[in-house]
Amino acid sequence: MGETASVVKPQREELSGVTIRIAGDSGDGIQVTGSQFTSNTAYAGYDLATLPDFPAEIRAPAGTMAGVSAFQIQFGSTEILTPGDEPDVLVAMNPAALKANLKGLRRGAAIILNQDAMEERAMAKVGFKTDPRGDGTLDSYRVIEVPITSLTMKALEGSPLSNREKERCKNFFALGLMFWMFGRSPERTSKWIEAKFKSEPTLAEANQAALKAGLHFGDTTDLFHTTYTVPPARLAPGLYRQITGNQATAYGFIAGAQRAGLTLFLGSYPITPASDVLHELASLKHFGVRTFQAEDEIAAVASAIGASFGGELGLTTTSGPGLALKSEAINLALMVELPLVIANIQRGGPSTGLPTKTEQADLLQALFARNGESPVAVVAAATPSDCFAMAIEAVRLATKYMTPVIFLSDGYIANGAEPWRVPEVDTLPDLRVRFEADPAGFTPYRRDPVTLARPWVRPGTPGLEHRIGGLEKEDGSGNVSYDPANHEHMVRRRADKIARIADDIVDAELDGPDSGELLLVGWGGTFGAIRRATIVLRERGIAASHLHLRHLAPMAKNVGPTLSRFKTVICCELNLGQLQMLLRAKHLVDVKGIHKVQGQPFRVSELVERALAVHAGAAGEA
Repeated sequence: MGETASVVKPQREELSGVTIRIAGDSGDGIQVTGSQFTSNTAYAGYDLATLPDFPAEIRAPAGTMAGVSAFQIQFGSTEILTPGDEPDVLVAMNPAALKANLKGLRRGAAIILNQDAMEERAMAKVGFKTDPRGDGTLDSYRVIEVPITSLTMKALEGSPLSNREKERCKNFFALGLMFWMFGRSPERTSKWIEAKFKSEPTLAEANQAALKAGLHFGDTTDLFHTTYTVPPARLAPGLYRQITGNQATAYGFIAGAQRAGLTLFLGSYPITPASDVLHELASLKHFGVRTFQAEDEIAAVASAIGASFGGELGLTTTSGPGLALKSEAINLALMVELPLVIANIQRGGPSTGLPTKTEQADLLQALFARNGESPVAVVAAATPSDCFAMAIEAVRLATKYMTPVIFLSDGYIANGAEPWRVPEVDTLPDLRVRFEADPAGFTPYRRDPVTLARPWVRPGTPGLEHRIGGLEKEDGSGNVSYDPANHEHMVRRRADKIARIADDIVDAELDGPDSGELLLVGWGGTFGAIRRATIVLRERGIAASHLHLRHLAPMAKNVGPTLSRFKTVICCELNLGQLQMLLRAKHLVDVKGIHKVQGQPFRVSELVERALAVHAGAAGEA
């Protein structure tokens, strides 16, 4: 029934890194707790990666497995690439949180259990036939029972809040206890509480009291035998801030528009997990951003095309279901050859699928899910902070080549957070665009000899009036044309324009030897897990390298030659093999696959295990 009380003062253990998971009902404030612990950790100078994991239902039934909300963070003094495989510490606010997270817990891990929630009815509700504290279920872990709810209520005895409101402050008690365990100051969170609840001083006082009560409980109790110290990371000098993928995406699009000298217009319809990009940009109108929450996905993308026609940077944000609805309008932008950026923050599908979970199953949709021959550029971010750079890259390609560009992120990196070194503005690329203003010799489809981009003309420019629309155009004049030979010519010209982007992008990033025994290939948010798995494989004596693709259409020129230099090539994706199929077809290399479609990111351990099995099988085939 938990650890035996001890009069021994807790020993402080130094670790190079630690993984913590906090879990409870979706109404328990778990995401707030996790984000505040993350903010505190980032400010203290640690490298980190996070995994918010919340239910799809807005009001999932309390106390059920479906209603469990969790937040995982790994932080440390060395480079952190993932949120961690197996938590070292689990804070479980109720039996559902305990059962939902027990399977992935490291043997010997500490479980801080809300003793007040371990009622017989609550345990039976989630399938515990007997009390897990006494039937051997938890024997492999260090269980520390803390009456979190009742201690919170006691700390708030003098508060005028209702009992229900007081109980909801228990997440701050848990947060205070975690601060104590890891030697953190609560100062930043205290300031955040003051700002967040400025208009509700009674609630602010209650949350502050609960936070302090958690800290003081850790100081005065004899339940804890060990507390932990993790030295800060040695980060390169510079200004850092904590950033999520969706925040970085929003900032990247603003930076891209600013560097291009354009107004950024966002036409969007709310959809999980892309809505935060809309929310972030709507709060930054002082940078000249215009946001329009449309009545549906089609209106959203159509408004963005209208903005591009008017000489602004047109952007639309969505997830997979919305991308399907936007496909016809994206083809309109392709036909009229206007710069348009479509940000697809991927989630589990098909249909509504797993709206709060992650997946990488929209790659083929981004590349091919439009009628006719309709090539567009496709880029993908690899980490939360990389969303900033790849958003700028999407703007660069769209404006330079006068084409739609699809920017791919996913739920994992969109909601995850990491430290971001804020760049100096003068280090960002110069993306200034030129609008056609000279009517002499103007034709709307006259092409740049290098990029094949047509001129960008602001409506109303004297002498530059021209037709625009979705019907096939005659090359040069832009007149509507039904000529078969012209149609094939224009189809090939549009495809050639996208193909030429390959001459204007950096090589795909290769970590490790440029030839050898084993190559792991990935794209998007699988970056951290694959990179760490490659390091582990090398530590085990396997000559492994990691190739990561950020440009997916067209691909970097070094992809094919790199694949051909390795004995075994394995593509690791959160889908059933979409990039694997493309690499096999395009480069005629026998690319193997490691696939996962569970709404969760790869764990490093599973990648290592599966890569070793595939490699061993490939060696046996040879």
